[in-house]
Amino acid sequence: MTRARQFGLPLPGLPGPHNAITDVPGVEVGYTTLTSGDGPLRRGEGPVRTGVTALLPRGRTGFADPCAAGIHALNGNGEMTGSHWIAETGALTLPVLITNTHAVGACHRGAIDWALRERPDAREWMLPVVAETWDGYLNDIGGDHVRPEHAVAAIDAARGGPVEEGSVGGGTGMNCYGFKGGSGTSSRVVEHGSDSYNVGVFVQANFGSRAQLSVCGVPVGADLAGDNPMEDTDWLGLAGAGSVIVVVGTDAPLLPGQCAALARRVPLGLARTGTYGQHSSGDVFLAFSNANPGAISGGFPVGEPGYDALRFVPWNRIDPFYEAVVQAVEEAVLNVLLSARTMVGRDGHRSPALPHDRLKELLAARGVL
Repeated sequence: MTRARQFGLPLPGLPGPHNAITDVPGVEVGYTTLTSGDGPLRRGEGPVRTGVTALLPRGRTGFADPCAAGIHALNGNGEMTGSHWIAETGALTLPVLITNTHAVGACHRGAIDWALRERPDAREWMLPVVAETWDGYLNDIGGDHVRPEHAVAAIDAARGGPVEEGSVGGGTGMNCYGFKGGSGTSSRVVEHGSDSYNVGVFVQANFGSRAQLSVCGVPVGADLAGDNPMEDTDWLGLAGAGSVIVVVGTDAPLLPGQCAALARRVPLGLARTGTYGQHSSGDVFLAFSNANPGAISGGFPVGEPGYDALRFVPWNRIDPFYEAVVQAVEEAVLNVLLSARTMVGRDGHRSPALPHDRLKELLAARGVL
């Protein structure tokens, strides 16, 4: 797996030890990857190129403790369940799942099954967050291959530490800028007075047309126009059709409104890679803070009425966290492109990997490498 910094890209900011969303203490990531079959599409039989990604903001043991959270949609041609409740309360509970467009229901059921297994005495409502992008170019997306048990398996597989990138989990069958896309992550360390915090992002990248691609400020898409099956074959007639889901996590103490403000900065990082947010793309973002454990009430009211109290970074000191989001989002997308490998899926559809040698030539010619 090749990552952007390993490739030599001069990216700004200081990443955490794993350069991943798991640098935020407590955050865990898990995958279920489903790949089988080749040749012509036979709905319900394959070929299968899909999966599920699970992100646990407080890990497996702290999932019932709500986090402060906020959402933002750049373009709404996509789905993120549970988002209305987050907008209403500013609270995120349960694991976050990312999958393909037609598997949202199965993952929603799986998240509830997992939560009830872990807390069989739970009586309150459950509104899991499940987000999606469309993998129908490579995958038998209408074939009902993702089942609730695959969502449960992804949650059970969640761990801290290094995170695999590219064609894994929900990103297995995705495409980005006409190249193979998928799952990617990055992080930044932010100093706040005498304290140090982490801002991590996770991206499921399935967006952008080839001509738009920019790397470290160099517009390389036009020079990488060759070998572009998705556009050369007039696939659906929509160059760059797709979506992008981004999850931002931090251990910095933030209000729900400040989390929403971090989510609003995600498009600035995406734009650094060239996209302008096409109408056909579902660009939906979630940000959470897992600081302040126990400070946001969840479940049914019990006992005497009381108060919640949140410690938070002052609004006039939040700019370094905005910058961290923008930097980490850009790097996570580049990690996707550099990690993913060529994939062939349904009906022989091929998604080529980003050509590393040619990219190095283009960047070297502009003095970037």
